[in-house]
Amino acid sequence: MAEGAIVPELDTREPPAGSDRRAFMMRSALALSIGALTGCQPKDVSNIPAKAPGAPGGGGAPALDPSLDVVKKSKGPVMTTAQEFYKVGPGPSSSHTIGPMRITYDFYQRCTRLPADQLAQATALKVNLFGSLSATGKGHGTERAALAGLVGNEPATVDPAFLDGLAANPDQTFTVKLGGKDIPVSLKDIVYDATKGDFHHPNTMTCKLLAGDKVLLEQEYYSVGGGFIEWKGYEPPKKNPPKYPYARISEALAHCKRDNITLAQLAMANETSITGQSEAEVNAFLDKILGAMDATVKTGLAAPTSTLPGPIKLKTKAHDVYVNAQGQEGTARRAIALVSAYALAGSEENARGHLVITAPTGGSAGVLPAVIYSLGPAGAKMSKDKLREALLAGAVVGYLCKHNATLSAAEGGCQAEIGVASAMGAAAIAQAYGAPPQVAANAAEGALEHHLGMTCDPVAGFVQVPCIERCAFGAVKAWTGYLIATNEIPVNRRVDFDSTVDAMALTAKEMNSKYKETSEGGLAVSVTLC
Repeated sequence: MAEGAIVPELDTREPPAGSDRRAFMMRSALALSIGALTGCQPKDVSNIPAKAPGAPGGGGAPALDPSLDVVKKSKGPVMTTAQEFYKVGPGPSSSHTIGPMRITYDFYQRCTRLPADQLAQATALKVNLFGSLSATGKGHGTERAALAGLVGNEPATVDPAFLDGLAANPDQTFTVKLGGKDIPVSLKDIVYDATKGDFHHPNTMTCKLLAGDKVLLEQEYYSVGGGFIEWKGYEPPKKNPPKYPYARISEALAHCKRDNITLAQLAMANETSITGQSEAEVNAFLDKILGAMDATVKTGLAAPTSTLPGPIKLKTKAHDVYVNAQGQEGTARRAIALVSAYALAGSEENARGHLVITAPTGGSAGVLPAVIYSLGPAGAKMSKDKLREALLAGAVVGYLCKHNATLSAAEGGCQAEIGVASAMGAAAIAQAYGAPPQVAANAAEGALEHHLGMTCDPVAGFVQVPCIERCAFGAVKAWTGYLIATNEIPVNRRVDFDSTVDAMALTAKEMNSKYKETSEGGLAVSVTLC
């Protein structure tokens, strides 16, 4: 569609027949599933939120503690900001590497603030991993990320060579200086603990500073997806109110229609009002993310074919696909091959444990960079302003999925990672091409809808099979979602984005825990490694 083309907007005066019934059925289904699982039937299903606090997951998955801020934030307006959402850190998983490294770095900082007399007693540091972190952490290199944070490294600045060195030489011992004491730490101090239990979140871990058998300091933490972390007793930082409060895409679209603004303009207005930053400061951060996305794709494309670390012995293919794409006959075939190569490049960098960008997670780190790369100088040659706007529009979609469902594969399967990333990409493309906000929302809906129910079943616990190729399919589906939405009459779309996010939340709650980043089902079981 040509930029600035006029497309009929959704008629909001009276919803199409059946849409209210669909919404009621969605809430009713959610209410009934909660009742069946908990034995408690809600009296008024019209008030059941899309993300039911504390509702157990299927197949014995642990309940989310209602006290978690990620659950509380399912009420009220979206307050997430770009600097919280787009994070740079080591792969292969935002929840299993970036989150744990942020957690242990936070604990390290807490330890440095203890009184000198307590630090003088310290003899050891211990980290225990539970739930999904324990079940698939070895395949993700969680123990290396946790140790890196414990010795004072932050995700955005850690040298990937440090993590590679831990993998090559796991017996290394490091010294953590606390006050006047030097505390020896090694990978042996990162303990893979119980995989099942009554955890507040599927990704739970504890950190302790010990004096012999005596605990000087202990904190329970949760890696809640997308690199976001919380801890027991967590209180979120105070923020200013958003200029355009919204908790659903329908509310965001209403703001856009009333003030004749785009999703990107709405997002920018909220970024500046919530954070107090100027537009120039927000754009400076977005430029850093654009630069990081560009770098991860280029690095992945340039890397010669090699074997990824781990027992799968998986060969990389981004470089070969990219080279072969140059000679593809036919514009469509070449375009699909190139987008796939870009996504494979970013995802293979993630699998190597190199620096990637959560958009929204590490496991999906190939999708949005591929979309942005295909919109930039190597593809559609969009301006820097257009690329910034694309990131902002994509963020709105990601915020809403986090707000009303989940970004964590340990909570919702791969639909929460690749599905959300693809939806973000579709909205980003629509925004970059100047499509109306309703078309961007429809594009995101289509991309997310066709990832519903996708399980997380990483073979051997490594973010390689099926994760790497899924990023390529997710990037292509982002373009497909945009192309369908931009060539249809928006008012004729029968499924809206909010309903699809509700469906994702419900599917996540009903999905068996075997398919929630535990490597206990699906491909993780059917694929035999020799």
